[in-house]
Amino acid sequence: MDWGTDLWDQYDIIDKHTQSGLELVEKYVKFVKERTEIEQNYAKQLRNLTKKYNPKRGCKEEQECRFSNHQSFLDILNEMNDYAGQRELIAENMMMNICIELTKYLQELKMERKTHLSEAKKAQQSLESTYKQLDSSKKRFEREWREADKAAQYAEKTDQDINATKADVEKAKQQANMRTHIAEECKNDYAAQLQKYNQEQSQFYFSDVPLIFNKLQDMDERRVRKLAQGYVLFSDTERHVMPIIGKCLEGVTKAGTNVNERNDSIALIEQYKSGFERPGDLDFEDYSQGINRASSDSSLGTLGTPKGPLELLGKNRSKPFWLFSKKSKLSPSSLTPLSTPPAPSPANGPPSPKFGRDPLSYCLKEINKTVKPRISSFRTLGRTPTVTEDFGHLPPEQRRKRLQQKLDDIGKELQKEVDQSEALEKMKDVYEKNPQMGDPASLSPQINQTAQNMERLRGELNKYESWLTEAGRRGDSMLRRDTLREDALSYRSHSNNNEPYSPDGTHSEEGTPDPSQAIYAEFDDDFEEEEELAAPIGQCTAMYNFPGASEGTITMQEGEVLSVVEEDKGDGWTRVRRANGNEGYIPTSYVSISK
Repeated sequence: MDWGTDLWDQYDIIDKHTQSGLELVEKYVKFVKERTEIEQNYAKQLRNLTKKYNPKRGCKEEQECRFSNHQSFLDILNEMNDYAGQRELIAENMMMNICIELTKYLQELKMERKTHLSEAKKAQQSLESTYKQLDSSKKRFEREWREADKAAQYAEKTDQDINATKADVEKAKQQANMRTHIAEECKNDYAAQLQKYNQEQSQFYFSDVPLIFNKLQDMDERRVRKLAQGYVLFSDTERHVMPIIGKCLEGVTKAGTNVNERNDSIALIEQYKSGFERPGDLDFEDYSQGINRASSDSSLGTLGTPKGPLELLGKNRSKPFWLFSKKSKLSPSSLTPLSTPPAPSPANGPPSPKFGRDPLSYCLKEINKTVKPRISSFRTLGRTPTVTEDFGHLPPEQRRKRLQQKLDDIGKELQKEVDQSEALEKMKDVYEKNPQMGDPASLSPQINQTAQNMERLRGELNKYESWLTEAGRRGDSMLRRDTLREDALSYRSHSNNNEPYSPDGTHSEEGTPDPSQAIYAEFDDDFEEEEELAAPIGQCTAMYNFPGASEGTITMQEGEVLSVVEEDKGDGWTRVRRANGNEGYIPTSYVSISK
């Protein structure tokens, strides 16, 4: 069964059907395009999501990636990023293999359909033209035959008329003969036109139209077959990336199974273990016997039994050691006035900031009175410890680990230099045996430089080995340090968060300072001889008078120019310094800061 045989008279139906098929292709292409947009947007949102939760370089989260649960989360983010890439691949393949291909094929179908319909119309027009000629010859034959019949009847009537002359009869007969001849010619022309039309009609209905309709049928079937392939590609495109998507999901599962809570706990211990001993019991002080506490204060330099870092607090060493004590009230939040100081009017004057009071400040004063004569390079509490080459600013356990790591790095560098030296010596030996390959003297600078590097690295290796031996000899006790300066530095490293010493190593490995400790500006003055003042980061001009009556603040007169030492951390206070070196905090809204 085909269209040319069974639908020979359904030209309009075939026209509409083929047009509907092309519109379906267009609709499907549009559908796939919108699907690709959804995939692209989905992939974009996934990438933005993974980027949002990926830790920034150098941030705290990146430092915590050594733990398996943090690392597994990063692995999940990476897998989701790869998953997003597969969604983008789906969109790209659908666009290339379905949308673009079908659009191109659709244009070809439109041109082919237009050609076939045009051929059908031409054949139809040719048949109609032949029919018009047939109809015209038929009407002419009919008209001429009537005229010939009339002429014959008139000639017969004239011949029977007794009054008609012979000339009239002859004329009527000639007219009848002429009309009859013309009618015969029209008859022959009509017969010829009829034969021609019948042939063309037969050609049209039995050859031309079936051929054109069959071509349209073939075109439509090819369209359907191509569209079906597009349907299959719609699923195959995604099915082809499913193995990779499955691997991404397997990676997510693997990331979850790789989490090891025990190893994370061990990693935390290894990273932050200080090596200090727990504080010992406090001694009983019998005040009924009149014990001079001042003498006990002065005995800080000759302590024999480790009592923990609070022994440095002089009078306050009898206080219990709170492992989970609250942070000192003297913090940046406590420095903040009840509301951020607005620029006050000169009539009302500025509001006075309200500071909390911290018992720890009195302890620090006692430390100042007791240990200052014996400290050579002690810096202010809350500031970053001076990083020394031998890592003496770190707790014992961390110091040993850092020294060992440094030794490993130097060993690797030394091995590289040794390998390079051996290679240069072999090359020199080859040049000496085969002068045509090169000049042995040209290698002397490199050999000398390598030897110097090896000597330098060996010296560093010996130096760090001696420090590592010293660190191991000191043991894990904090009070095995042989100087009070090291005691003070150790205490400072555990006080960075305004908390007492914690043996579980909650302090920062690098001694990261807590901004709240910077308020001990008055304590800085006591150590002015031993420390270098921080370089100012800008200047400011006072817009109002400020009495500076509270602890940690500094007085300020309107129009006075001060150096900015520490920017406002969001609490409404800025640390400044006078030309004479006095430092303190002032309300940020009271000054105009210029860089």
